[in-house]
Amino acid sequence: MIITETILGNVDDDHWKKLLDGAVIDYLDLDQWQAQKNRLRAYSEKGVELALSLDRNIHLRNGDILTWDAVIRRAIVTRIALQDVLVIDLSTLFAQQAEIANRTCFELGHALGNQHWPAVVKGPKVYVPLTVDRKVMASVMKTHAFTGITYEFVAGTEVIPYLAPHESRRLFGGANSTPHSHVNQYTAAPAAEQLR
Repeated sequence: MIITETILGNVDDDHWKKLLDGAVIDYLDLDQWQAQKNRLRAYSEKGVELALSLDRNIHLRNGDILTWDAVIRRAIVTRIALQDVLVIDLSTLFAQQAEIANRTCFELGHALGNQHWPAVVKGPKVYVPLTVDRKVMASVMKTHAFTGITYEFVAGTEVIPYLAPHESRRLFGGANSTPHSHVNQYTAAPAAEQLR
């Protein structure tokens, strides 16, 4: 077992791009929930057992280098699978009268909160990780028929560049939490997605 207490770098760093050119890469596959942990035992793709013991404020990112053996030119690198994200765009809502915009924002907040869905608001967009099936989330949005709001589902990797680290942890760190118990009432509703 290899004990890892620090992250050596990331495959996107110029320094590491050169060092890793032609090297053997062994991946440690993690889901977004595991990547938020500071203490973790897991096996790499090639069967190497790792025990992570990182400082509290350190969280793994996709492509982080956990081990490097310069003699045999082999590294163990994280590969983090992020869930899709519901992106709600409020841009056109701002052109509405203040009363309508306020009511719609309040109703949206109530709908998301009622489902216990974590969310990050950044500029005119609200990011919500998929905590239940995409069809269920689309059904909730369609059922409420919010005026002046569009939404789409995008890959979590497309959202990460727009988020600060604490926003990323908030969005992806709790995405595997247990959904609110009455979410299933929406499964019988039409599941058409409105991608805009």
